[in-house]
Amino acid sequence: MTSVSSRVDGNFDVIVLGSGIAGSVLGAVLARNGASVLLLDAGVHPRFAVGESTTLYTLNVFRILAKRYDVPEIEAFCSFEGCLDAIGSSFGTKRHFGFMLHTEGAEPDPREVNQFSPPSAQLQTSHLHRQDSDSYLFHTAISYGCTARQAFRVVETELDDDGVTVVGHTGERYRGRYLVDGSGFRSPIAGKLGLRAGPEALKHHSRSLFTHMVNVRPTDECLRMPAAEMPPIPWVQGTMHHIIDRGWFWIIPFNNEPRSKNPLVSIGLTFDERRYPKPADLSPEEEFRGYVARYPVLERIFADARTVRPWVSTDRLQYTSTQTIGPRWCLLSHAAGFIDPLYSRGLTNTGEVINSLAWRLLAALKDDDFSTERFQYVDDLQKGLIKYNDELVNASFVSFSNYELWNAVYRVWGAAEIPINLRFGQYLDRYLDSRDERVLIEMEEVPFLGHLLPDNPDYVRLFDEMVRLTDAVDRGELDAGVAGRELMATVSASPAVVRSVGLDDRDERFIYPQPEQLAQMVRQLAATGPEHMRYLTRRPRFAQVLPKAAG
Repeated sequence: MTSVSSRVDGNFDVIVLGSGIAGSVLGAVLARNGASVLLLDAGVHPRFAVGESTTLYTLNVFRILAKRYDVPEIEAFCSFEGCLDAIGSSFGTKRHFGFMLHTEGAEPDPREVNQFSPPSAQLQTSHLHRQDSDSYLFHTAISYGCTARQAFRVVETELDDDGVTVVGHTGERYRGRYLVDGSGFRSPIAGKLGLRAGPEALKHHSRSLFTHMVNVRPTDECLRMPAAEMPPIPWVQGTMHHIIDRGWFWIIPFNNEPRSKNPLVSIGLTFDERRYPKPADLSPEEEFRGYVARYPVLERIFADARTVRPWVSTDRLQYTSTQTIGPRWCLLSHAAGFIDPLYSRGLTNTGEVINSLAWRLLAALKDDDFSTERFQYVDDLQKGLIKYNDELVNASFVSFSNYELWNAVYRVWGAAEIPINLRFGQYLDRYLDSRDERVLIEMEEVPFLGHLLPDNPDYVRLFDEMVRLTDAVDRGELDAGVAGRELMATVSASPAVVRSVGLDDRDERFIYPQPEQLAQMVRQLAATGPEHMRYLTRRPRFAQVLPKAAG
């Protein structure tokens, strides 16, 4: 990609509001490819941020960004080793998603737990200590030429046919050809233009309490279960989801690997604000401790835990926007909308949107054409991501009251995890072989934009059946256990669910595919899988994604 213009005093090609992961990655990508970029942020690095758990999907998106836009620093996030080497020793390892169902006053039933560890030979998920990861990316953006202003509070944005003007609290004014607002819920553009959709636009309801703690005991040490009931990977080595009726506690340790020097653990409670209204007479910590005391294992986990930073207590988390693209502006990531931290999809969605926005914006700068139509895909993508995440998380919260239903919903989510990562790998390999931008543009051409598996009609039918059944349970029209058994039968029969790894078996609590299972999955998918999934087994990609013995 070639240079698009040169900066003059006070004028930039692109002004980006927000210098967290979204703003800094986009800024680095644009500046590396010739755009003059101004990063504005009301805060100062280093700072606390939520969104600390990565997925293989996250890392695949980040790897595409690194390769496509020639910003190798982003690829450090694609492995735990890379984080340690490039950023520092404050990160935790993440080897699985762990889920444990809790009932008030009782020990967890060992038959009501799940662990999912999707396979990869190249990528290693991590727990990001965001003050370090975000600072690293912020400095990367500056090293590629971004101009940055921290502690800059935007008080006005002015939009006209020729560009945008941003005015700060000190009266300073900056002019740009395009504005990307990645500042989150309090987006100046969303506020100015009245873009927030009403509360009826989304199904899901939750609020959250969260902080960082020390002296949090590992889940493994606090269980009263036989050793035979423990999972193949220790619970402490992943992102732990302790599930309660219409809510979940997260435990994200940064201290779960010997090379990490960080004693902190990220903890939080996200729960339906209609079922659990915010009390007026309790502090966030008192409220959190009150809920912990209802569940014996959680009480032991947090018995000696101490907070190290102020608690955050939110109102309802969910919001969306009627429009995320307009003349010379874009709402990016959490400025466009947010659902819930469940399944750690925030960073993944952010990366996907940056990937689709960046090449369009670079082309628009070169052509001096910022028509809304050329960015329509980005609007459609963001709305699709919000819609499907809303339905997935809402279905999950409904299912938390009954393990039979949750066990089936969990498998619908898990059924997307292996195919979507193989899909990313196939396209990335083709791109690296050819360096032809048309390959990655082709990747965007899907019938179900924003869906977990956007090119798979069988999976969409399975997902829609999950939504239908959980909605019926939510309305009181269907027993949760009956719905769970019906959905599990649909999962077991669905051609979208890859075989041999255990997702189609309701009694397989721990999904940890071994080489022979993966080799069998490859053979079955290549021989009898749906036509629209067989391309996922093509070499050399499959051999690179899965452990070598599976080849």
